[in-house]
Order: sequence, then structure tokens, then C-alpha cells
Amino acid sequence: MNQKADPNTSPQPSQAASWLPLVVILLAQIQMAFNVNALPVSIGPIVESLGIPATSVGTALVFYSLFVAAFVMVGAKLGRMFGERLVFQVTALGHGLAMALMALTPDERIMNVAQALAGLAAAALVPTLVVLIAANYRDKQQEQALGIMAGTPAISGAMAFFIAGLLGTLVSWRLSFALLSVLSVVVFFLSFRLKPIPRQAGIKIDLLGALMAAVAIIMISLGFNNLNAWGLVMARPAAPFTLLGLSPAPFMIILGIVFGQAFFAWSHRRVAVKKTPLLALEVLDSPEERANIAAFLVIGALGPAVNFLIPLYIQIVQNRTSLFTAVAVVPYTLAIAAAAVLIVRLFDRLSPRQIAVAAFIIVATGLTMLAITIHNEWATPVVIFSLILVGLGEGSLLTLLFNVMVSASPKELAGDVGALRGVANNLSTALGTAFASVAAVALLSLFVTSSLVQSTIPASLKVQVNLDNVNFITNDQLETVLAETTATPEQVAEAVQINEGARLRALKSSFLILAAISLLALVPALGLPRYVPGEIPGGEPPDKGKRGSRKAANRT
Repeated sequence: MNQKADPNTSPQPSQAASWLPLVVILLAQIQMAFNVNALPVSIGPIVESLGIPATSVGTALVFYSLFVAAFVMVGAKLGRMFGERLVFQVTALGHGLAMALMALTPDERIMNVAQALAGLAAAALVPTLVVLIAANYRDKQQEQALGIMAGTPAISGAMAFFIAGLLGTLVSWRLSFALLSVLSVVVFFLSFRLKPIPRQAGIKIDLLGALMAAVAIIMISLGFNNLNAWGLVMARPAAPFTLLGLSPAPFMIILGIVFGQAFFAWSHRRVAVKKTPLLALEVLDSPEERANIAAFLVIGALGPAVNFLIPLYIQIVQNRTSLFTAVAVVPYTLAIAAAAVLIVRLFDRLSPRQIAVAAFIIVATGLTMLAITIHNEWATPVVIFSLILVGLGEGSLLTLLFNVMVSASPKELAGDVGALRGVANNLSTALGTAFASVAAVALLSLFVTSSLVQSTIPASLKVQVNLDNVNFITNDQLETVLAETTATPEQVAEAVQINEGARLRALKSSFLILAAISLLALVPALGLPRYVPGEIPGGEPPDKGKRGSRKAANRT
């Protein structure tokens, strides 16, 4: 960028800043990302320890992502009101306390409370990360820092899959979360090496805007997460209430969309009367930026969906341990980490549009291959190769889209960019996990029902099993349920065979649906700009339309 830097807030380009501040920032990011990734890999041990269904772990993950996405814009304002370093320190400790509660949780309710509290802490912590990088680095160092920061969640995922899998198998899944509490204390003491950022006077929180944004995000997420349990159209017995016999889930989604539109209309109105909105609308004021966010939402949802389905397949379908899960997905997580860090080498050669289109096609190809090749064994070369393809595309997109998002806005809006990233990242995580669990269970129910119609299992036995609450269970769990019925050994064997076939078909179909979504993401990918992602600009934002067209002209 050719704008003048502010020497009062950043090191001079000729000076090499210490990398220690980045290490502190990354440790905080690892602290948050490890929690998100440790939950799915610990599905088996958590289910056994707490006596809950596998989808309840997905619900806890949705709670975390829900609270981050709902309140991250408020968190960005808190950073400006009290200073980002102070907010960073307080919320890192707060997140650690939530992890201590998670380690001690006795049941599903406390687990959800712990994840909700962790989400609230992360909502204020997430926006500070971009601001702290902007304050501590410039020029090439800043670009490198952003690339490493974008790749850190993938690296954290690899660490979580291995460490949480190892501890969950050999010791206890609780130890993984206890270690995060210790890490939060380390982050707190190291954070004093970060550059202090003074609080900004006159900052006020748009309470009505915050309420509308929170309601919109919560309604959309809860609606999607409960489509299967409450019913897609007609209400099921599990629905908390009905609307003339209809499921409340789709109505919650529609209500959330309405509140989202109301939030943006209210924000535009505040800008028109010279008042500060909850989110600076400049971060979304060009078609390229809106396309970037749309693409970010898609890949942000696909990753958690895959991360939910893979452990579900290995631990529930194959009845393997969480340690086996950790080893099995190492190629996938390493591919994400490698692509996220190394894709920056292509930024000077290819435009964001070209990289995004290629990456989404790679993800779709990998997911399609997974749908075709997964069977009863995980170590087949084609399955491993398919996972690597998905990881390469996913990691490339995470870094690319984050860099485009940051580069498009001036430095003083870094907090708003961080908030927008937090909303997009955590809302997509909630939606991705919810969609994966809803789609997989819905397909499982469909296939089980279809197979039972064609089976020799008598109707008298079917009525003894609750077919309105079909879920992913192991063969041992199914045999335990059937042991309490009048089923003969032959009927039990047939039921187990139906369960095995339905589970596999449901997962294959789920991966195929995700591949189709990846191809649909080519639409926003084609709307990405062609300028090379660079450092966070200083000063006033340039005319984005002119900048984009000028860069595009230079690239063609």
C-alpha cells in the first residue's frame, strides 16, 4: 500500500520487530482453537463419561461458537473502550477459568455452560488479535504475521487431535481442558510484553444494535442446530413449543434473518445521523468484500462439518478410540496447516480470485472422493489422499480470505475487521457443525426407516424401539438396547447390519452434500478482487472501487 504509516503506532518499516508479541498472540489463539478442536476428537470419551449422545458434544460446540459470534462486535468495542491489551489479558484468564469448569463438568448442562462462558470470553479476545498485530508489526513482518495467524487454527487442530486423542485414550479427556487453564496463566504473564494500546475516549456501545445482532445470530444458529430434533416442517415431540403443529426451527431461522437485516438498516441509520454503529460498515462497503465474507462463511462451515463427521465416523461407526482418530486425521490436519502457512508464496503470482476458485474445486474433489471411498477401513490410500486434498484447499482459503479481509480496510478499523472475522468464523463454525449433525442424523433416520421397511424384522419389535429418535450409536450400544426387547439373536444381527449400512450411507451422503456446497461457493469466489493481499493500510481508506479496478487492470 502506498499510504503513509503512523510512526506513533507502529515500528518503522526498516526496523525488525521482535517476534515475541506474535508468539503471545498465537498462544492465545491456540488456547481458543484447541478447545474447539478437542471437543470433536473427544466425542467417544465424553459420551462414555457423561452418558450423553454424540450429538450433544456438537451442541456444546455450537454453544461456544454461538456466544462468540453473537457478542464479538460488542467485544471489539470493549477493546477500544478499555485498551486492547488489557482486554486481551482479562479475557485470556476468563477463557482459562471456563476451561477449568469444562475439565470438572459432571454433566451435559455444565458442559454447555462452560462452553458458553468460554464463548463470551473469546468474543472480546478475538478482535484484539488483529489490533495487536497491527500495533506491533508493519510491512513484510505484518504480512508474515497475518499469514501465520491465519494458519494457527489449523496447527492447533493438529495439536488438539493428537494431544486430546492421546490424553482421552490413556488418561482422561478432562486433562486436555485443564491444560488450557494452565496455558491461560502463561499467556497472561507473557502478555505484558505486548505493546500497550491506550483506551479511546468517547466510545459508546450501540446497545440496540448489539441486541439485534445477538438475536439474529442466536436465532439463526439455534434454528439450524435444531432442525432435526424439532422437525424440518412438522414439529416433533422434542420441540419446546409448536406453531399450529409446525416446527419452530425454520421460523427461528427466518426471524434471525429479519433481525440481521434490521441490524444493518439500523447501522446505516446511525451512520446517517453521525453516530457510531456497532460495526463499521466500511469493512463491507464493496462487492469484493461482501464476496470475500460469503466465501469465508462457506469454508468456515465446511471445515467444522468435516471435523465433526470424521471423528463421528471413526469413533461411532468404527468404534475406534480417540487416539486412533488423532492418528487417522494427521494427514488432513497437517495439510491444512501447511497450506495455510505456505499459500502466501502464491500471493504475488496469482490473484485471490484464481486461488479461491482453484481451492474450492480442490475441496469439492476431495469431499467427493471421500463420499465414494469411505468403507469400513480408514487407512486406505485413496481416503487419506482425499483428506489431504480437502485440507490443502481449506488451509489455502483460510489464509487467503483472512488476508483479503484485513488488507481491504485501514488500520483504525482493525478491531472491526477482527470482530467481523470473529462473527464470520464462529457463526460458520456453529452452522457447519449444526448442519453436519442435522444432515447426518436426518439421512441416518431416512436410511434406517427405509431399510426396516424392507427387512424381516416384525412390527411388534419395531414398536419396542423409539424410531422417532434415531441417532448414531455403536453396534454395542444397539445390542444393549435390543437386549431389553423381545428380539431374537437373528433379529439382533439383522438390526446391527441395518445400522451399519445406514450409518455408512448417511456419512457418504453427508460428504457428497458438502462437496456440492463447495462448488456453490465458486459464485462468491468469482467475485473476489485481484489485488495482492498486503499489510493493513494506515490512514484513511482508499476508494475501494478504484483500487480494485486499478489492481485488476495491472494483473491482466
